Amino acid sequence: MGSDVNGAGGAGRRISAQAVCTAIRDDIVSGYFPPGGRLTEELLAKRYGVSRVPVREALRTLESEGFVRTRRHAGASVAEPTEQEAADLLEIRGLLEPLSAARAAQRRTEAHIKVLRGLVRLGQERSLQGQLSDLPSLDGWFHETLVQASGSPTLVALLTQLRHKIAWVYAVDSPGRAVESWEEHGAVVDAVARGDAERARKLATGHVERSAAAHRLRRATSR
Repeated sequence: MGSDVNGAGGAGRRISAQAVCTAIRDDIVSGYFPPGGRLTEELLAKRYGVSRVPVREALRTLESEGFVRTRRHAGASVAEPTEQEAADLLEIRGLLEPLSAARAAQRRTEAHIKVLRGLVRLGQERSLQGQLSDLPSLDGWFHETLVQASGSPTLVALLTQLRHKIAWVYAVDSPGRAVESWEEHGAVVDAVARGDAERARKLATGHVERSAAAHRLRRATSR
């Protein structure tokens, strides 16, 4: 179901384009627009209740991010990552998340630690109680807070985009690992709170390596 991303009062062109970009990206990640599906300006403008101008700008942004591909005479379509491109996403995550954890150990504030500990407590409670539906959003909030604690806008931007793309390309099947995963989160936060950058890096590396095994290519599971 489409929605007017301009808001009740109407937004400026730049804000509208950003909102449209987010809406299209979310629809791509959720699978509403499948890989290879065409993305016409008319269709998108109608779906989100905007003019074609912000749609055109949004498509350019999404092409630069790798979600959209534009071919001459064929127009824009949802990108179709190769298996190598998909594997690269997890490898890059394995490099950036440990760096983010190490930086967080050096730059975090007490507010960051408070939020991270609260999220770990909630994640552990939900996983022990089997309330798995809450875990994806808690996990996303945890990793977002951890990278914010790194104090690096570049890392924030890179890891945010990376997490969107991994969610798009991969399905995650790890109900049996939920408790262990949140214990690992807790250990990372302990290292960050102590300011132990090397231990935070090492623990984050192990966490990424173990969680990568739960990722399955969406196209592979649908065949």
